[in-house]
Amino acid sequence: MLFTDRTDAGRRLAGALRHLRGRDPVVLGLPRGGVPVAYEVARDLGAPLDVIVVRKLGVPYHPELGFGAVGEDGVRVVSEEIVRRAGVGERDLAAVERAEEAELVRRAHAYREGRPRLPLEGRAVIVVDDGVATGATARAACRVVRAQGAAYVVLAVPVASPDAATELRRDADEVVCLSTPSLFSAVGEWYRDFSQTSDAEVISLLTRASAGAAISEKVEVDAGGVPLAGDLVLPGDAGAVVVFAHGSGSSRFSPRNRSVATVLNRAGLGTLLFDLLTPGEEVYRANVFDIRLLAGRLADTTDWLRRRISLPVGSFGASTGAAATLRAAAAADSGVGAVVSRGGRPDLAGADLSAVRAPTLLVVGGDDTTVLGLNRQAQAALHCENRLEVVPGATHLFEEPGALDRVADLARDWFTAHLLR
Repeated sequence: MLFTDRTDAGRRLAGALRHLRGRDPVVLGLPRGGVPVAYEVARDLGAPLDVIVVRKLGVPYHPELGFGAVGEDGVRVVSEEIVRRAGVGERDLAAVERAEEAELVRRAHAYREGRPRLPLEGRAVIVVDDGVATGATARAACRVVRAQGAAYVVLAVPVASPDAATELRRDADEVVCLSTPSLFSAVGEWYRDFSQTSDAEVISLLTRASAGAAISEKVEVDAGGVPLAGDLVLPGDAGAVVVFAHGSGSSRFSPRNRSVATVLNRAGLGTLLFDLLTPGEEVYRANVFDIRLLAGRLADTTDWLRRRISLPVGSFGASTGAAATLRAAAAADSGVGAVVSRGGRPDLAGADLSAVRAPTLLVVGGDDTTVLGLNRQAQAALHCENRLEVVPGATHLFEEPGALDRVADLARDWFTAHLLR
């Protein structure tokens, strides 16, 4: 596989990483050549971008032999076996560490221009380079990221030697590589343009990514005096916010809703995913199907959000959450500008359907026959602008390949058309 340049490689690599959208990843580029590739990956995934600055620790008098690596915040990864075999004194090894740590600090500060390092603790982290020959630096980066608290480490490269790709699986939870040619001598031979990446280009890309970075924060929603946990994401260019109402047996951590939310974020839409019930309320199964209670929570949450953020608001509901979404939108003062239902039960909104004024999109799987019939009946009761979209071959949870991607695209187009006018 031949790449035009690092931008082309990054765009192609991003396509192979889209399954990670729902994991809210952080993308880290290895400077310098890995940063242009990582920039395209981060932009496609709607993820924050940073550099991962590591310095290999080379054995004195034999610097090509690495005995470890150092990363920011004092992270130190050392192979005691290599140190023992090298037979070098501790004083000499310490001198190497001091020199490399000083250079690491200098480079990190220069690249970020004073911006703080992105925290990695508990996050899924994608380490990106433009290619891997021996894998020494990439392996060191994975180890440093792990030491900084990453919960899931992915090493992603456009091209790598077969041996290096195999070795990297020891240090990463997942390795994504587009090409492992058997006749491999250098990374640059697999690019038409492999001109050197400058420090200025690295700084420019990181600055551009930071300027458009999303605000992502844990929030406590005040739903009529009941505190509910939520996750709010606002892209730098957000023009509206979509509130998600999860279905029965789910929560704000629903991987399907989070996958859709990531696509909306990339389109300039903020998202709020929150728990409709408190942990104590979830114990009682009847609450999960109490549409009146859930609709009230959603209405209170929408009011809370509108007081906090002066942007148009839409609602996305799944399963029983869709019924709550439509019932809440039926109120004259709901403030909801558009509604999308995924595999929903709009029939459970009952007579309130006729009072909904927000443009409503109903998305149902073609093989979810019972729910499809209920949605057709509900559509007939709606007096607002509406559309029913059937995803061929999809069942209730849209688990089939490409089915959830289709839902996300439909939701994105509906919300951007009705909220971002």
